[in-house]
Amino acid sequence: MSAQHKAALAEGRAEGRVVREYLEAVRSTKGRPGRKRTPDSISKRLAALGAEMAAASPVRELELVQERIDLERELSEMSARTDLSAIEARFVEVAAAYSARRGISYAAWRAVGVDAAVLKKAGIGRGG
Repeated sequence: MSAQHKAALAEGRAEGRVVREYLEAVRSTKGRPGRKRTPDSISKRLAALGAEMAAASPVRELELVQERIDLERELSEMSARTDLSAIEARFVEVAAAYSARRGISYAAWRAVGVDAAVLKKAGIGRGG
């Protein structure tokens, strides 16, 4: 195997890692349907839970404790979310070459959740 061939394989593997990392980040940051929660709205609900627990029946208190646990986990996940901008920048650098080499269309990228603006930055258009 020539040095040029080895370099091409290494480049392909590196681009594949960047694409996989970006697609995983896109998937993990996809929100659920409905109204979006913010850290502020979660904090307000956590504050309100304390007053509700004081007057709650034992069964309702149990439900409120579980809600508090769920909200605290959601809040910590929000603060720990991956910074998509750095991953996106690396994706934009390699996406066009990856698409050309692998025969990936604009429609396929869109179907897996890649934003149209990101594809435009990467130089991937609807026609090719």
